Amino acid sequence: MQITEALQFDALKRARLVAGQRGIDRELRWVHVVDLPDPAAWVQPGMLLLTTGYAWPREEGALRALTRALAERQIAGVGLAVPQFFERFPAAMCEEANLVGLPLLEIPWEIPFAQIAEELLQALVVQQYRQIEQSEAIHRALTSAAIEAESLQDIAEALGRLLDRAVTIEDGEGNLLAVHRLPTREDSIRRRTLEEGHTPPEYERFLEEHDYMRQIASASGPIRIPAVPEVGATGRVVCPIRIRHELVGRAWIIEGARPLDELDLRAAEQAAFIAALHILHQRELGTREARVGYAFLDSLLEGHFTLTPQAIERAQLLGFDQQGVYHVGLFVLHVPLPISPESFQRRERLAARVRTRLQRGGAPALVSMNGNQVPFLLPRGADGAALWQDFAVDDLSLTLSRAYAGIQGIQQGYREVQALTPLLRPGEYSPAAKLLLPRVLSGDRGAQNEFLDELFGPLKQARNGETLIETLLAFANNGFHLGHTAQKLYIHPKTLSYRLNRISEIATLNLNDAETRFKIQLAGQLRKLA
Repeated sequence: MQITEALQFDALKRARLVAGQRGIDRELRWVHVVDLPDPAAWVQPGMLLLTTGYAWPREEGALRALTRALAERQIAGVGLAVPQFFERFPAAMCEEANLVGLPLLEIPWEIPFAQIAEELLQALVVQQYRQIEQSEAIHRALTSAAIEAESLQDIAEALGRLLDRAVTIEDGEGNLLAVHRLPTREDSIRRRTLEEGHTPPEYERFLEEHDYMRQIASASGPIRIPAVPEVGATGRVVCPIRIRHELVGRAWIIEGARPLDELDLRAAEQAAFIAALHILHQRELGTREARVGYAFLDSLLEGHFTLTPQAIERAQLLGFDQQGVYHVGLFVLHVPLPISPESFQRRERLAARVRTRLQRGGAPALVSMNGNQVPFLLPRGADGAALWQDFAVDDLSLTLSRAYAGIQGIQQGYREVQALTPLLRPGEYSPAAKLLLPRVLSGDRGAQNEFLDELFGPLKQARNGETLIETLLAFANNGFHLGHTAQKLYIHPKTLSYRLNRISEIATLNLNDAETRFKIQLAGQLRKLA
């Protein structure tokens, strides 16, 4: 209970609060009588100290020191029997108590300390028994919710309804996972957190400046965080959610119409435990599903996939379309090899994030892992640049193959992205089309063949394709001059113009573009080498 509640009991109705009003919401856990010269050594946090002041010093400096010492012990307050050894609390003690927020009560001399202790302790015992009962009820309800829950949202709502408080469950990076709302009782910090998806900067600064972030990172139990009126935050209870030694999230209970109490601390701890079990279960399911996906994608990429009825059925269950057209994507972590345990865990988290991102976009969650790489499939037409924006960090890179159809095409796409890895730069998204020319210039024969096929392939499929190619190369060799090329080919300039227009349409080439002209000239030299 709090001091304000204690003052409502019969034994303390005539007591007067004379100083330390700032601390009247301190929690009162016990009552003890101490009439010794150094009472600070005999008190505990949350205790209401009853005394006649018989052994207290009389000097102002000593009385101030005594007040500070008692406040440092975090007691609930001091009750002094008056008038006898002291007519009233000394002014020095009142001044010091106001500074440190230690409640000072003047109790009429004729009221026995035994009566005060009996009434308060009896009420405390009853209150503790009720808290235990409520705590057991919450534990049973949360356990039931954990068994029946399909998500953390079910757990958050169960806890919120039981406590009649706002509840938030977030992951280790502060992203919201589940919320139980009480809009009429939410402070401005919570409303902004829900709107923006993360804690507002001013509250984060408060947590950092007062060492709460470090405490949350290292604590195994709940932590009470006081109200911060200057940023619009009421009090909170937060409990880390841990799996083994890993911090995977936090459970928050927000103060509402009633002050936070011991029951909220217990409830936060139980909710964190149940949430940890749920997250662990989901991880296990995700790991099993991911392993099936890893094995399937590895068999595709490495050429071990065989078209048996069972394999085709498994592919369909995983969302793979045999007739579909896919890009092979590749995330590369630029870390030393062999990768360290920390990099291994980071690669696991990256693969899990890629799976989630693909599922959110409606794509099959086909992801694998190999060394410092995370390969995956992306359906044709998907925006690789948008995907990169969700992951972009300085020591990570992404490349995407051209779109290929069928199992053989996927294997070709995988060979393509593997050939690109030496050219990838940390912190950049570099699709295959962007890196093809550097590979060609570096002497990569495979890239040179791809380059020629990309440029001349559509022309080869057209009627009189070789004639069109020879016309295009002659145009390049003659400085892209229409008259000189027509003379060289012994054709009329109008005939040449017709052919060039047809080439532009078939191969979608802008023959006036400087970069396109360079590629045509380069292709001509490569054909000579071939």
